[in-house]
This record gives sequence, structure tokens and C-alpha cells, in this order.
Amino acid sequence: MKRISFLAALIVLAALVPSVASAGPRDICGPVASGFARCYAKVDSRAALRANGYSLADLRSAYRLPDTGGAGETIAIVDAGDAPTAEADLAVYRQTYGLPPCTMANGCFRKVNQHGDAAPLPPRQGDWPVETALDLDMASAACSQCKLLLVEGDDASFEALGTSVDSAVKLGATIVSNSYGATESHWSGDYAAHYQHPGVAIVASSGDGGFEAPSAPAVYSSVVAVGGTSLSKADNARGWTESVWKGASSGCSAWVAKPAWQKDPNCPGRTVADVAAVADPATGPAVYETTVLSGWTVVGGTSASAPFIAGVIALSGHHDQYPDASRLYAGKLNDVVGGDNVGFEECGDYLCTGVPGYDGPTGNGTPNGLAAF
Repeated sequence: MKRISFLAALIVLAALVPSVASAGPRDICGPVASGFARCYAKVDSRAALRANGYSLADLRSAYRLPDTGGAGETIAIVDAGDAPTAEADLAVYRQTYGLPPCTMANGCFRKVNQHGDAAPLPPRQGDWPVETALDLDMASAACSQCKLLLVEGDDASFEALGTSVDSAVKLGATIVSNSYGATESHWSGDYAAHYQHPGVAIVASSGDGGFEAPSAPAVYSSVVAVGGTSLSKADNARGWTESVWKGASSGCSAWVAKPAWQKDPNCPGRTVADVAAVADPATGPAVYETTVLSGWTVVGGTSASAPFIAGVIALSGHHDQYPDASRLYAGKLNDVVGGDNVGFEECGDYLCTGVPGYDGPTGNGTPNGLAAF
């Protein structure tokens, strides 16, 4: 019998077994240089999951959201670079789930550059169009009557993204959603003012690195930091169950002081997060995008939970009551108990584990109707 070398056997095995890298979720945006942010969208490549993302009805059922509301609100989505098919892709999502059209022609949708002008639009930045589609779809899922303002930064620098937030507010946004970030550092404070606008709710993703140093802009005390959960249907009164998503970032700031409205005991600085919603790409929402992807897929990350929470705030009609996240520390949320976001780090307490009451990965919990908002 002819013997096969060990190396040849490995080659044959690799051809027969799918790689680990291709089997699970992948980051839409990769590592970035200092002063730049990356988006937090994650796509799960497994075909079975691509066909079974949560629908708009699923999301509204899980969080007890009304079908109407928010008609006077404008949610701004801030992302890097142009998403050429954003309006067309949004139209497919909304038509699929029976939502009214939201287009430039009817005044519901608007796309501008970081200075607030319709032209010139910036060049595309890698796979950021997936992030844009996710943001627009999740904002629509939570608040179908809201207007949508897409502000596209020239690139993913904090200078460009911060300028985009300022422009969004000048153009009348009542809530601004930011599904991106970078680990806080000595320079993070230089951009904090972009995310502080009295009368406007600023929302940001906590990140998708598990228990780690917090991410800016989520760590700023003027921002509602949104963590993430794994969401599953269940045979209980709610019809759903949630636990901490392993990837949801949480942490204790070394650079931002403890806000007076945060009372958790084991972090002397700002603790992330404040609130949460579904983020696990294995239990994520269905999203439609065609610039990078081929249509329907499941996209997750706290990039999903942030625009969804922005939509919930819009539904409540209380956007002017969010100079910070203090409003969300009065209860009336779904308390998320179970799971953790620990990799190889040491933690062992509420900063990384889903416990009764406040915890880092999910904050005070997830929407249970609009009472807390």
C-alpha cells in the first residue's frame, strides 16, 4: 500500500473539513490605526443562519414594541464612506416587512456627506456598506415612522465621524446612532465634545471584544452605551429569553470619571454598558445589503443593538431627556441574567457576567416596551 505523508494527509483533511475561520462570524471591519474607528458589525457565514435571521415582527415581539410611533423623530446614522446601494437596499427591507417607503423622494430618507451636503459623497470605505445597511434596517425595525438621515464620514477617523455627528444635529436629528468605536486611550477625550448635544440622544455600540478596556464613543458620559445579548424564542410568558452575548464589550474606564448616576461598586470610572438588545450574530436580525453581500443575510454585533435602541428612544418621544444614560437606571427593563463575555481575562463579577440587576455586558437590561425610555 502506498503511504501518504503526514503533510499530504493534512492537506486532504483541510480540503474535506471547513476551516474554523469560515465557520463562524467574521468582523466586517478589521483593525484600525490610532485615531480611527472600526465598525462593529459581524456577519455569520453559516448558510443555515443566513436564512433564518430575526424578522421585524420577531424583534418587536421580543421587546414589546408598538407598531406605530416616532413620526416626529429623525434618527441619524453615522458611518464611514459611501454606501452606494443604501436607499435601494433599505427599500427592499421595508417592503419585505410591510413598512411604508422611506425614500429621498418622499422626504423620509436623506443621505449627506460629513458636512451635511448632498454632494460630493465620500468614497466607499471597505465593507462599511454592510454596517450602513444594518443600521438603517434596525432603526426601521424599531421605529418605522421615523425619518432616517444617513451621514457619511470622509473616512473612519474620529475627526470625520465626530464632524458627521455635529452635522447630523445641525440638520435636525433627534437621535444619533454610532455603531463604531476604538479602545479608549489618552486621545479619546479630544473628541468627546462631538458626542454631547443637549436635547439630542447620542447612542453608541459598546463593541464586540468581550470584557476589555471600554470603547469610545460609548465610554463618554454623555452617550447611551449599548451592549448586546443572545436572543432565543422560549416557552415562557415573554416568549423569549436572553443571556449575555459572549462578544458584547464591557469594561471599566481608566479615562472617564464615574458619572453620579452610576452606582456600581467595583469600577471607579465610567462603566460600559447602560442598556442592551440582541447582538449575537448567531441569533441576529435579517438584513438586506447588495454592495458587499448578495442580499439577505444575518448581521449582528453591538452594531445591531445600538441603532435598534436609537429607534426605541425615538418611539418613546423623550429624546430631549438623554443628556446621558441616567434615565435608563430606574428599572422597567428586561433584566438579563446568565452568560458572560470573558475570554482569557480575569473578571468573575458583574462587570463581565449577566447577574440580577446591573451588569457590564447588558447594563440595566433590554427594552420591555417603552416604560423605561
